[in-house]
This record gives sequence, C-alpha cells and structure tokens, in this order.
Amino acid sequence: MTILAAGDADFADLLAAGRVQGRAVAEGGIAPDPVLDMLRGVAARVRPHCDPAAWWIVDGDEIVGLCSIVSEPSGDGSISIGYGVASSRQGRGAATRAVGEVLEWAGTRPDLTGVTAETAVDNPASHRVLERNGFVRVGVRTDAEDGDLICWRAVVAR
Repeated sequence: MTILAAGDADFADLLAAGRVQGRAVAEGGIAPDPVLDMLRGVAARVRPHCDPAAWWIVDGDEIVGLCSIVSEPSGDGSISIGYGVASSRQGRGAATRAVGEVLEWAGTRPDLTGVTAETAVDNPASHRVLERNGFVRVGVRTDAEDGDLICWRAVVAR
C-alpha cells in the first residue's frame, strides 16, 4: 500500500472514466461522484498552499481510497485532513497507512506544525486510524450537516 499525489487531471479521469493513472478503482468506488467533484474543488483551492493537496490510496494496481487536505493551512501551520476507503477494502489498514504517510510528508514541510482531523463520534474504526498515527482528541463539536464530531490533532514530527 502506498499513496500517490492526486492532481486535477486525475480527478477528471476518475469522474469521466472510473480510472486513475491507469489503475482501476476498488469495487464500490471510493466516494459518490458529487463528493469526488467537491473534493476536486477543495484540492484546487488548497493546492497553491500545499501541493499535493490530495493522495490516492493505492494497493497493488488498484485505487482503494483517497486522503485529502480539506482546508488551507491555518495560521498556526496546521492542515486538516479527511480520508475514505472503498467499502470493499475497509478494515485492511489502508487508511492507517495512508494517514501515516501523509504525516511523514507533512514532516518534510517546514511550514507545517500539525495535522488535524474530525471523525463522527460513532465511527470507532476512524478513531483507531488516528490513534494509531499519534493523534489525540482535542475537543468535540456539532456540525449542522455531519452531527457530533470528535476533533483530533497530531504534531508533525521532524
């Protein structure tokens, strides 16, 4: 398992042809097309500040998920990430390894100090992904669309 930078053309190829960089997408897909299109727009806004702004999660010759920076870096040097794995490939460690690789990448950026994420309170699998990568709970909040969320933060290692 590895991650590969996800450029705008990759998102376009996925939305048009269901393939990325010559690779098929795992059974069930990684997200509905409207979500992928929204993440494509987010990546375009973030890319001038952090490039890459998204990564495909790859297992062998198959795209099994996506990990994205979901907002521009904050004033304190933190980025916020989101991630998802095809339902047919969940529970195999792909998200854990991908988040770990993104943390390693963040450690190469002198302007970044931390990585944040949010998870639904009822998503223990995602909690474990973050805990295994050194994230700690830093709060909770309620989002009008997503409901109750746990807020997480990891310090970037140098």
